[in-house]
Amino acid sequence: MAAPSGAHNTSNPVPDSPDVQRAARLHFADHCAICHANDGSGNTMLGGGLYPKPPDLRAEETQKLSDGDIFWIIENGVRLTGMPAFGGAGSEHDHDVEDTWKLVRFIRHLPSLTAEEKLEMEKYNPKGPEDRNEEQEENNFLNGGSAKPPTKSDRHHH
Repeated sequence: MAAPSGAHNTSNPVPDSPDVQRAARLHFADHCAICHANDGSGNTMLGGGLYPKPPDLRAEETQKLSDGDIFWIIENGVRLTGMPAFGGAGSEHDHDVEDTWKLVRFIRHLPSLTAEEKLEMEKYNPKGPEDRNEEQEENNFLNGGSAKPPTKSDRHHH
């Protein structure tokens, strides 16, 4: 890890608060959890396929980094790993600096993430087509319809 010393000494200008934590938690669920997992463990299908594997963000190795170091990693990525740069106007993943500082606050909170927070995050994880179909089937069933969407043969009786 080669964050410049200027980055290392930068302190987080975003004060911690429940609103900051929630915004960062949902942002993390939507953008980061695909590789890092909601709990920061890195135990995901995608994360497991990366070399090197994403670090456990709850572990001492990450938690002992300065806020400035973590900010720098999110903004600039880590060369020769799966971690892209998320900062800067030229980045395809462009998000604003305040969002990055909020994520730093959330990463600090990961070691004490609650079951309720994880449950909330699951609602914000990106969904694939299978997940959406399953959700639709559940909703249909719960609203009194059939569990399965009608097939072509069900719709075309002559």
